[in-house]
Amino acid sequence: MDMRTRVNTALKQAMKEKAVARLSTLRLINAAIKDRDIAARGSGEDDGGVSDAEVLAILGKMTKQRQESARAYEEGGRLDLAERERQEIAVIEEFLPRQLSDDEVEKAVREAVSETGASSIRDMGKVMATLKARYTGQMDFGKAGPQVKDQLCAGGGC
Repeated sequence: MDMRTRVNTALKQAMKEKAVARLSTLRLINAAIKDRDIAARGSGEDDGGVSDAEVLAILGKMTKQRQESARAYEEGGRLDLAERERQEIAVIEEFLPRQLSDDEVEKAVREAVSETGASSIRDMGKVMATLKARYTGQMDFGKAGPQVKDQLCAGGGC
C-alpha cells in the first residue's frame, strides 16, 4: 500500500474513532502532501501526485519542525504546547520507516563513499544523493552530512 493510501486509511479510521488530536495531525499530513502535489503540477510535473519518497521527505520535514517547536516551547516554559507537538510527532512517525541507528548510519555512509568512488570533499554531493535515494525517511541527513565529510577528510580529501 502506498503512503498516500496509508494516510487516507488512517484518516478515515481516526474519523470513525473520533480521535480529535490524531485526526488533526493526519489532516495536516494530507494537506502537506496535497500542497506538494499542487507545487509539482505548477512546475509541469503532473504524473499523478508525489512519490512515496517525496511523501517520506515531507513527513521527515514535518517531524523535524515539530521537534524544534517542542524544544522552543520547553525553553519558553510552555510544556502543554510541547506535549502537543510530541503527540503530533508520534502520529507522523507511524508512517516513517524505522530510523537507522548511529552504527547503521555510519555503515551506510562508508558504503555510499566506496560505491560512488568519492575521494574528496567535492564528491560530497554524490555521496549525499546516494544516501538520500536509499535512506529517505530513515536517517537525519543533517547529522549524516558531517559523517560523510569526516569520511572524506579521513581519506585525505580535504
